[in-house]
Amino acid sequence: MNKLINKLINFIDLQKGEEDQRKVLENIISNISFRGSNLWILACAIVIASVGLNVNSTAVIIGAMLISPLMGPIVGAGFGLGMYDFELVKKSIKNLAIATIVSLIVSTLYFYISPFKEIQSELLARTSPNIYDILIAFFGGLVGVIAVTRVEKGNPIPGVAIATALMPPLCTAGYGLATGNYLFFGGALYLYTINCVFICIATFVIVKFLKYPIAKQIDLKHQKQVKQGITALLIIMIIPSVYFAYRLFDEKKYTQRTEDFIEKEFPQKDFTLIYKKTDYNSNPKILELAFLSKKFNPLEINALNQKLKEYDLSNTQLQIKQDTFDLKNDILNTINNHKKSGDDKDELIQRLQKKITDFQTNNAKVSKEAVILFPEIKPIAITQYSSKDKTIPVLLYKSNTELNMDSKKKLVVWLKQRLEKDSVEVYRQE
Repeated sequence: MNKLINKLINFIDLQKGEEDQRKVLENIISNISFRGSNLWILACAIVIASVGLNVNSTAVIIGAMLISPLMGPIVGAGFGLGMYDFELVKKSIKNLAIATIVSLIVSTLYFYISPFKEIQSELLARTSPNIYDILIAFFGGLVGVIAVTRVEKGNPIPGVAIATALMPPLCTAGYGLATGNYLFFGGALYLYTINCVFICIATFVIVKFLKYPIAKQIDLKHQKQVKQGITALLIIMIIPSVYFAYRLFDEKKYTQRTEDFIEKEFPQKDFTLIYKKTDYNSNPKILELAFLSKKFNPLEINALNQKLKEYDLSNTQLQIKQDTFDLKNDILNTINNHKKSGDDKDELIQRLQKKITDFQTNNAKVSKEAVILFPEIKPIAITQYSSKDKTIPVLLYKSNTELNMDSKKKLVVWLKQRLEKDSVEVYRQE
């Protein structure tokens, strides 16, 4: 039995394959400083990451994370804490502060100059940190430090750089500063701080486990103060992230309940849904829907609002955006003018028929042009719905696969110019 236990301990022994501790420390210290080439590499990586967030390109963001040198001072601070080398801690924090400020300046300038300031999904993903980000940062940090202390470094370091994601939150914070969105700035900076702190803590744990030599002997009282400081920092970081994780979990459940409600109350064979939006943060929560042709009277909408309770959506208000065509408004205006002016009835009918024909012809032309410019889609209909006192055109199309982000952007821009509208929406019919 003892032999089996010894084999197991030997099998998982971290000290096997460990690099000479002096060499490890030399490498750590050499990677802390942000001067010269390191600063230029950081600035270039920040620009690349900002472009990736701006165009919503995951591949570009990953590339920026791979070349980022931000891990150096964070790991250095962890080694300094583990060895009670407070000079190393001070040097690491100073360089991390320099790197952070430079990154914020570069990303803020980029987003301030960039003509594209739309909020993309990659930006949104870095604004609401939660407990899962803590787990990623801590275990990613463990892997990174273990790899650093090996004779054979292996290939975990690039994966750690991607998983812990230090660059995107900093760039998102820069976006928040450039656009005056301080909620984005605060959320992204909090995520960045979480990543830094828990990579540092993971480093501290491994340094202690591998028994790196203490640089400066300190009494038990000071050791206790260091541990208390670390504990307080952990609590400060963990409590808000647990709250955000709960909110994320609750929002996922809420989204699932709204999907169940839509699927059961509006089956696809009877209703063509062209617009859906949920506002989880309002009170009451809002579920907005718009349909291609179906119109609901107030009694039907009220009955549907009552049914929300059956899906555990009691604190939710259903709002159905009814289609309001500019054509209909034009026809009504023409009829009213006829009543006032006393125009000939036949002449009025001809004018109304012409309006209808022009509307149908224009839609047909737009659909044909869309097929030529975007052969991967097949337009079904062009309709409209009202939102905040304006009419928004909606193109409904069929295709084998969802349009990629670039193609969809081009289609929306073209439709805005072609239909002479400020807002246009595009949806794929499943």
